[in-house]
Formats: sequence, structure tokens, C-alpha cells
Amino acid sequence: MQEKSATFTLQAELSTLARDLGADIIGFCDLNKSPIKELPALRYAVSLGVKLSDSVFKTIENAPSFMYFQHYRTANSLLDTIAFRLAREIEKRSGEAFPIAASQSLGKHNPYRGVYPHKTAAVLSGLGFVGKSGLFLSAEYGSKVRLATVLCSLPLQAEKPVIENGCGDCTICQKACPAGAIFGEKPTTDGERNFDAEKCSRYMKEHFQDVGRGSVCGICIKVCPKNKLL
Repeated sequence: MQEKSATFTLQAELSTLARDLGADIIGFCDLNKSPIKELPALRYAVSLGVKLSDSVFKTIENAPSFMYFQHYRTANSLLDTIAFRLAREIEKRSGEAFPIAASQSLGKHNPYRGVYPHKTAAVLSGLGFVGKSGLFLSAEYGSKVRLATVLCSLPLQAEKPVIENGCGDCTICQKACPAGAIFGEKPTTDGERNFDAEKCSRYMKEHFQDVGRGSVCGICIKVCPKNKLL
């Protein structure tokens, strides 16, 4: 009972800090196993996200805009700062912590994967679900969010149940994707089996090179009807 009380106190304090720093959503979960073999104690995760601007998406038509690219990078920077601060707070409490960058990659060996999928931690934290687009859709803001994750050794547990996928029969994102990278199949928690990240990246680099050197698109986010209901 005492350990459970300490867990909820820690989560409440981390939530307050994250929101004070600019996070719009935050959740917690037990991964059961650390995704970093060198750091086996990091089996718990803090999932956090920030909402992207509605106005910025109005600048996206059939291609990303400079405004969207700049907004995307700013959101990533904010998330990295929040994750860094949360990791520091956990370490002050004698815990181990590892902040995973908002835009992560394992480099040339596996450029389409990171240390751990942000969307998987967010799903396990009860913050939303992974859609057919492969994007995470939060309960509050749809797919208009960017995510980051902090792995830690201090016990954490989900405060919300896992949300059932809400895409239903919708295939709007599949039809809108210029790269043909969305399969329109039943989503998974990591989005790997319903979205071709390599195909998406290749198309962006070939067709959107003049905006952020082909690093963003945003079309599937703009057309998602879950966003229009918000």
C-alpha cells in the first residue's frame, strides 16, 4: 500500500511538472521489460505529448509547408526539453532515467526505428490508440500531437485503461497518402504492420526536398476526421 501511494505521488508530481513545462498530455505505464539491454532497470515509462497548432495545418494542401516544418521542429524541441527535465527530476529521487528524443532514429543501421516507439508507450498509458495511418491518435487531440518518452527505474503504473482502436472502416488517410505508404489495415500498437515508413520517407525525400530536405509531410494528419471532431 505504501509503495502504491508513493507511485501515485510521484506520478502526480511528474504530471504537474510536465504540464507546467508545456505538455498537453502525460501518462505512465509498466513496460514489463526495459527496451535497452544495457539498462535493465528501465522497465517503466512516462509518455508525454504536445498538441500541434490547428492553424498550421491549414497551410498544408498537397504538400507540407515551411510553417509546418518549423512548427514540427519547435514541438520536438519543446518535448525534448520537457523529457530532459523529467529525467532530471527522477534522478533527484535516486532513480535511473533515460529521455528518448521526440524525433528518434537508430541511424544508418535502422533509420526507421528508435530506442522504443513513443506511440506504444502512449497506448499502454491509456492516452489514445494507433490509427491506420501508423500515427498515434490521442483521446483529446487526435493525430495533431507529437510525443516523447522517458524510461525510468522508479515504479510507475497506468492510470487509464488502454483505449480501443477508433478507426473503424475509415480509410481516408490511406486514400490521401501520396506515397501509398498506408495499407488501410487493422492497426497495431506500434503501427509497423499497417504503415511502410521506408516508402513514406523515400517519397518525402523525392518530392518535398525543398521543405526541410524532405523530412515532413503532414497530409495524413490534416485529413484525419478524428481531428475535425475536436
